[in-house]
Amino acid sequence: MAVEQLDSSIKNSKNILLVSHINPDGDTLGSMCGMYSLIKDNYKKICDMVAVSKIPEVYKFLPNIDNVKNIGEMDLSREYDLVINLDVAAIDRCADAQILFDKAKCSVNIDHHETNNNYGKINIVEPFASATGEVLFRLCLDLKWKVSLDSAICLYSAIVTDTGCFKFSNTTPRTMEYSGKLLAYGIDPSDIYKKCYESSSKDMVLFQSYCINKAKFLNNDKIAYTIVYKRDLEKFNCNGEDFTDGLTEKLRAIVSTQIAFVVKELHSGSSKVSMRSKSIDIAQICAALGGGGHKFAAGALIKANPEKAVKMILNEIENRKLC
Repeated sequence: MAVEQLDSSIKNSKNILLVSHINPDGDTLGSMCGMYSLIKDNYKKICDMVAVSKIPEVYKFLPNIDNVKNIGEMDLSREYDLVINLDVAAIDRCADAQILFDKAKCSVNIDHHETNNNYGKINIVEPFASATGEVLFRLCLDLKWKVSLDSAICLYSAIVTDTGCFKFSNTTPRTMEYSGKLLAYGIDPSDIYKKCYESSSKDMVLFQSYCINKAKFLNNDKIAYTIVYKRDLEKFNCNGEDFTDGLTEKLRAIVSTQIAFVVKELHSGSSKVSMRSKSIDIAQICAALGGGGHKFAAGALIKANPEKAVKMILNEIENRKLC
């Protein structure tokens, strides 16, 4: 039903906006740019796209990424016929773009997070999917959409980045089946891997080495965490780039670690938390702190300084006897 409603909504809309989440990753950007191509190729319509924070350099290779506008360029008083959120687990994750989503004649929520509460007028949410890019390819099959090479690159990149190049536990037989079908459109998987995983700057590598070196370990090394302060980002010339991307996974990779998290100090006085686990459900921890995500990969925005945020996280872990 929702799939047919999406098809009808696109057909009947004169102006469409695609929205990615704050601190964009490969899935939200790949899904947004992929949806842009799919709508252009199948409905002959050009969408607006918006990012509510800076796009990381690593994803600048995505087709159509140059057409993405910053939220500061948008007319927030405009009423779109259709606004589609892509990979936005909760409505507040699209930050200032929420006003455009709320005002739209029709709003669509396409996602794969378990904590998504179906906040759109039309909701296509598959918690069992590895990535929103995977959900979109299922739509391609159901609606018999034409898939161009540009669309395939975007959707494949979305899946690759949200599965950690198919090594995370969210990788399923369907994930591999869909990825294989996307490769058939002429994608070079080696090239995409290099662009996503072998394009780190010297400053980023040194920064992450510094953060890991000052990590703290608790409960017989079952818990590993590090704090990233604003001064750390300035010291390594981060220039607005999210140098913390992938840092939590590096801590989780330690053989003894069961729960790993990174707490990043924000200019607002709040802290951004990224949490990963090997086998413990950490979505419940992040949900209790106002965030959410997946069972083994979740996050939250906490209105507290980093030290207090760490205490709140550790208290949740202890109170729930998780580790």
